[in-house]
Amino acid sequence: MEVNEEARCKELAKLSSFYHAVYSEIEEVGWEHLVRLGGDLTFLSFRVLDKKGRAHVMEIQLDKAYPRVPPMVSVDAPYIFNLEWSMNSRLKKLVQQFEEHLEKLQGFWSTLDQIDRSLQIVDSKQASRAMSYRQIHIGNDCSIILSIDINDPRSLPECRFMGSGTIVNSLKKTWKRNISRWIRDKPFSENLECLLKTELPRPVDEEENNHLVECGICYAQYLPIGDELGPNSGNATDYTCENNSCSKAFHSTCLVDWLRSITTTRQ
Repeated sequence: MEVNEEARCKELAKLSSFYHAVYSEIEEVGWEHLVRLGGDLTFLSFRVLDKKGRAHVMEIQLDKAYPRVPPMVSVDAPYIFNLEWSMNSRLKKLVQQFEEHLEKLQGFWSTLDQIDRSLQIVDSKQASRAMSYRQIHIGNDCSIILSIDINDPRSLPECRFMGSGTIVNSLKKTWKRNISRWIRDKPFSENLECLLKTELPRPVDEEENNHLVECGICYAQYLPIGDELGPNSGNATDYTCENNSCSKAFHSTCLVDWLRSITTTRQ
């Protein structure tokens, strides 16, 4: 988060106990973790790295009666953690609970990463760490939807085949016939190819797929999906800095919000 945002928040802290509380608690968490901050400080989001270096964003909505009224939280995970809150709780405690929640999901996300790196995902733009399934191209205009067990991600996934009836029926029979060959310690792609008795398509080269580039402001490949962002909902990065010493990718929406937060920015 830019220094100007920190300075703006510091000035607001002089105006009310609510602003002062939010400012001091962001200080405790660390400004380097702050991704976005609403104009009235009732909305903010923090970026946290898990032990594998994956970036996760937690969005927080605060009531003006905070901390008497607990914050509302949304995270990029398949399920939300049970919020423990009291009058004496602070944002730092919330971030700690988020970090503990991330730790419980490491095995699940490692499995998703393995799938995303080794197999060709249908509509990869919509695939996120909050989803517990992946739809995978298997050739002949067919695909398979795999539901990953969050608590046991290496186990045989539930599946549903999509495509031509004749081909799908043949794939279903092959899957059922070889289902006992699933070995939880083998790579996911190898297990699938073993059960389906076919070589599966590999993902598009990262260098040729600009959807894999993270935004230099929100640190996500895609914008959140929701009504708030209108037609920009779910968009990938769509702007690259023309300065050769930078060349970072951004979402136009994030870039506009960031520029508006700088008081010296000209229209």
